[in-house]
Amino acid sequence: MKIAILGYGKMGQEIERIAILRKHEIVLIIDSIEDWEKDGNRLGEADVAIEFSQPDTVLDNIYHCFNANIPIVTGTTGWFDDVEQIRHDCIARGQTLLHSTNFSIGVNLFFDLNRKLAELMSKWTDYEIVIEETHHIHKQDAPSGTAIMLANDIIRYSSRKEKWVRELSENPEELEIQSFRTENVPGTHKVRYESEVDSIEIIHTAKNRRGFATGAIEAAEWVIGKKGIFEMKDFLSSHLAANL
Repeated sequence: MKIAILGYGKMGQEIERIAILRKHEIVLIIDSIEDWEKDGNRLGEADVAIEFSQPDTVLDNIYHCFNANIPIVTGTTGWFDDVEQIRHDCIARGQTLLHSTNFSIGVNLFFDLNRKLAELMSKWTDYEIVIEETHHIHKQDAPSGTAIMLANDIIRYSSRKEKWVRELSENPEELEIQSFRTENVPGTHKVRYESEVDSIEIIHTAKNRRGFATGAIEAAEWVIGKKGIFEMKDFLSSHLAANL
């Protein structure tokens, strides 16, 4: 598989390392406007692009891939206000996009646990719900895309919350997401149900970036040859069905 890496921060570098270990070829690395001006015409040499950039560049990167007629896998967050327009353009133009807030297999299992726990706790109104997320100081968006997905699933499955908020709130219909930034933390997410007598927590802690990178590469391997817009759950469902 020939891969273009769009965004060459720590995640891009980890993707390069894992991809080479899996015998894939890196044919292009783009990390700036200057890189696009110099080498952007080589994007079509790739079988797939894997994109981990920034919220202010992700949309341009997606459309570059649409124009080059190659599938793109993106883990950049902070652009989801535009997802419906991207979905429309992807389908209308016969292109391929797989996006996820988190490519870690463990995190996606954590999403399943969160949905089930929200459903179980829906009737127990003595428990207040809080989400905490902690990442490295270089992460620009807050709350994280993973925390937002956790919050949206709680709202969908519990019926007790109407919306999530970034600040402390006394409104029982608002779900707090507390964000922390510190050195050298790949990502920790906690969902806590707190009452006066006890608390229930589920926590996912990433030990390094390897799980994110491996999941993104496996998703890229899967999406080649497909058309449309996909999420990580589509890849995981297909993978599960293939192994039954």
